[in-house]
Amino acid sequence: MPTPKIVLFYAFTPLADPEAIRLWQRDACEALKLRGRLIISKDGINGTLGGDLPALKAWARSFRSYAPFKNADIKWSEGTGLDEEGRSLDFPKLSVKVRDEIVSFGAPGELRVDENGVIGGGTHLSPEELHRLVDERGEEVVFFDGRNALEAQIGRFKDAVVPDVETTRDFVRLLDSGEYDDLKGRPVVTYCTGGIRCEVLSSLMTARGFGEVYQLDGGIVRYGERFGDDGLWEGSLYVFDKRGSVDFTDHAAIIGECVGCGEPTNRTANCPDLSCRRQFVVCAACDAAPCAEHA
Repeated sequence: MPTPKIVLFYAFTPLADPEAIRLWQRDACEALKLRGRLIISKDGINGTLGGDLPALKAWARSFRSYAPFKNADIKWSEGTGLDEEGRSLDFPKLSVKVRDEIVSFGAPGELRVDENGVIGGGTHLSPEELHRLVDERGEEVVFFDGRNALEAQIGRFKDAVVPDVETTRDFVRLLDSGEYDDLKGRPVVTYCTGGIRCEVLSSLMTARGFGEVYQLDGGIVRYGERFGDDGLWEGSLYVFDKRGSVDFTDHAAIIGECVGCGEPTNRTANCPDLSCRRQFVVCAACDAAPCAEHA
């Protein structure tokens, strides 16, 4: 029986020839019938791929055979299905591109990377180390959401600071405005889906005078694998593929509220008005409402 899987991965490492990496990854993924999105820059690679389990295992072996990617953290999750040709139903196509940044904060000149990863980023905390920090420091600890505000509406760490951002590029503006300067004397734990956005965000915060900055190693994904819904996480995890969101257990809390009726939901959808590019938390019953009612 085919086994649909999805992998999420990144590696911050200097790459002398991003275009060569692009061609290698494009050809490898096409040969293995994988779909998804990969972004490559001089500072590393970021991607998510879907396909049959044997194909993804073959890709992972090849990917890690390249020395700079040897220790890349590859996170595995369940896919929803495969088509008749064995291609993932969770992604419409394969996209492999070279960009200035592998995660777009709009600050490529600030990021410094060596063979060990991001220079000057926050201290990595495993899920267990995060719990120890909270046990030791209590309410002094600040959880700082490194995702966009929509993602946090359906799932977040308890009492987290959720910046009002639509894209990662908004973080630089907010940090430079002094919006969160009151947190500079407290332990700040940044978190995001798989960890990549917090690699950059924590380095930006450190550079702006935040004295005690941490990042959740492996992101929410790794935390959910370890503690499920029996720790400090509440709700569902937003994902950027056709699944929309994932739950870690069958007793995940539903903390999202439908913009149409206010009922609990973990469902998100694009605005039905084609001129509107926003997404909303909206239940199935209200999904067909005009965009004006969603705004």
